[in-house]
Amino acid sequence: MKTNIEYTASTVPTQFISINGTSFAYRRFGNKAGLPLVHLQHFTGTMENWDPRVLDALARDREIIIFNNRGVASTGGETPDNIAAIAKDAEAFIDALGLEKIDLLGFSMGRMVAQQFTLDRPELVNKLILLGTAPRGGHEIDDFTPEVWAIFAKEFPSEYEILLETLFSPTTTSQQAAYKFLNRVKNGRVENRDSKISEQVAPAQSAAIKGWANINPGDYTYLKAIKQPVFVLTGHNDIIFPTVNSFLLQQNLPDAQLIIYPDSNHGAQYQFPDLFVKQLTDFLNGVK
Repeated sequence: MKTNIEYTASTVPTQFISINGTSFAYRRFGNKAGLPLVHLQHFTGTMENWDPRVLDALARDREIIIFNNRGVASTGGETPDNIAAIAKDAEAFIDALGLEKIDLLGFSMGRMVAQQFTLDRPELVNKLILLGTAPRGGHEIDDFTPEVWAIFAKEFPSEYEILLETLFSPTTTSQQAAYKFLNRVKNGRVENRDSKISEQVAPAQSAAIKGWANINPGDYTYLKAIKQPVFVLTGHNDIIFPTVNSFLLQQNLPDAQLIIYPDSNHGAQYQFPDLFVKQLTDFLNGVK
């Protein structure tokens, strides 16, 4: 039997754990010398939407854990329609694995879940990584812009091609990085890929995001309760959750740093994967 560090994002087996009667799908691999880095996924995303290049690079120093929350792809049950319930599921998952301290990474909707998770269970979270999202009640996040709705209305060859427009800018350089990313997520894992999401996921998660947007709009005082060091990253022009929201997070969190990548959109970390891994690794390892 291989040890976890010998697996990659493309070869690690999918495991299942039962939590209150629901079977949760997850994968874990990497160097167990460091704290586990738990990932919380974006709107309608599954385990296959994480960039294997990023996961494998981060796994050299620490164990990586990715999973599908309730009702998503290969995890059973129905998808909750609010961020608080999604966070509770994530907390139950961590408890079921017997983990007592983790670093927590959330991307897009997952970053909203990560904030709520940290508020609920601060003793579990060592450091927090927030990628491409917004504070509760953030700026212009109660609905997507007409530009974004137009993208959602298009027909694409597969569910992955939409990421070219939602995660990357329309510039030549950004689109070149986009196609490289697309190739990695489409072709990195050949066997035992995750199942597709059901029709129930998108409306439930959309309601969760809208609910998060309408909690005390413009009031960010809740962020003062998050005492952990926080790494905030966004793109120059995030069309999903406007870039200013990451600035609002940095300004209102007690201990946060903000990085904005140039010529980039919602998936800035995937446009600059090597730079992102270096900067995140330095943050997690306490390098100033």
